[in-house]
Amino acid sequence: MSKNEWGQLKKVIVGIADNAKIPTDIDISLRCVNFADKTDESEIQKGPYPQQVIDEANEDLETFVDFLKGESVEVLRPDATDCNYYNYCPRDSVFVHDKLTLATPMPIRARKGEWRAFEKHLNDPRNVRCYYESNLYNTDCIGNKDVLALTDFEPAFDAANVIRANEHVLYLVSNSGNKLGATLLQNALGDRAKVHLLQDVYSYMHIDSTVAFLREGLLLANPSRIKTKEDLPEPFRSWDILWCPEPVDIGHYPGWCNASTWINMNLFSVNTKLVALEKHQEPLRKALEAQGIECAMLPMRHQRTLGGGFHCVTLDIERDVL
Repeated sequence: MSKNEWGQLKKVIVGIADNAKIPTDIDISLRCVNFADKTDESEIQKGPYPQQVIDEANEDLETFVDFLKGESVEVLRPDATDCNYYNYCPRDSVFVHDKLTLATPMPIRARKGEWRAFEKHLNDPRNVRCYYESNLYNTDCIGNKDVLALTDFEPAFDAANVIRANEHVLYLVSNSGNKLGATLLQNALGDRAKVHLLQDVYSYMHIDSTVAFLREGLLLANPSRIKTKEDLPEPFRSWDILWCPEPVDIGHYPGWCNASTWINMNLFSVNTKLVALEKHQEPLRKALEAQGIECAMLPMRHQRTLGGGFHCVTLDIERDVL
C-alpha cells in the first residue's frame, strides 16, 4: 500500500475532467471554503466549465496517463458520472495510508460522496460523514484571509490537506481542514502514524501548493508561505528544504481561475528520482535536477482554471515501502 509521497509508484488513480462544474447554488459551505476571497458573490463563476477547458484538460490527463504507463504504473480512472462538482481531483476526497483508506468529511456539501466515482478501485474504504451544520462555517472569513472558514463544531477536512512521510503525516489547518479533522485523522491512524499540524501559513486551501515531500529528509517549500524551518512542526525541521523558485504563470481560462500561480509547484513523484512537473516550470526543473531528481515536463494547461496540478489529479494507492 501507499504510506509516503515518494516510494516507487505501482498503482494510481488519475482524475477526469468530464462534467466538471461550479454549482449554481452557492451555499454557505461553498461560499466560505472556496470563495472567501470574493467579497461580491456576483464575481463567482458558476455552472459547467467551458467545453474547451474540459477537452484540453482531458487531453493533458491522457498524456500524463501515457507517461505513467510508460513507467510501468497501473493507472485507474473514475467513472464519468454526472457529478455535482467534479472527478478531476481524486486526491481531495480520499486519504490512503498503508491499510487505511478514508473517505474524508469534505467541508463543501457539493463534494459529498465525490469519492464514489472511483470507489471500486479502493481497498475497503471507510466513509466519514460531514453533517454541514451552519455552525461549522465562520462567515467572517469572507474578505478576510486571516479568518478561517471552518470552526471546530465538527470534524471536516479534505484529504488534500494531508501529505505522508511513513510514520509521520503533515496536516494543514486551513479553509478546507479544521483541527477537529486532524484529531479524527489521528484516531483513524492510531499508532501507525503521528499527525503534525501546519498552522498559520496559508488559508486557501490544500497543502500541496505549500509543501511537497520529495524523499525522506528532503522537502520542497513555498517561500511565500513557509518562511523558516521553525514554521514547520517537528520532525520536519530537521529535513533539508528546497525553496521553490518563483513559478512561471501559465495563465487560466478567462473568468475561470481557481488556483494561484503556486499551483505550478504541484508536482507528483513516480519515485525519488523522477517527478511529473508542468512543462513551463524551468526554474523548478533546474532546482530539482540539482538534487538528482529528473523531471518529466508535461502539459497541464488548466491547472489554474480547474484548481489541480499533477499531485491533485492523482491518488496513489500502491507504492513500494521506502
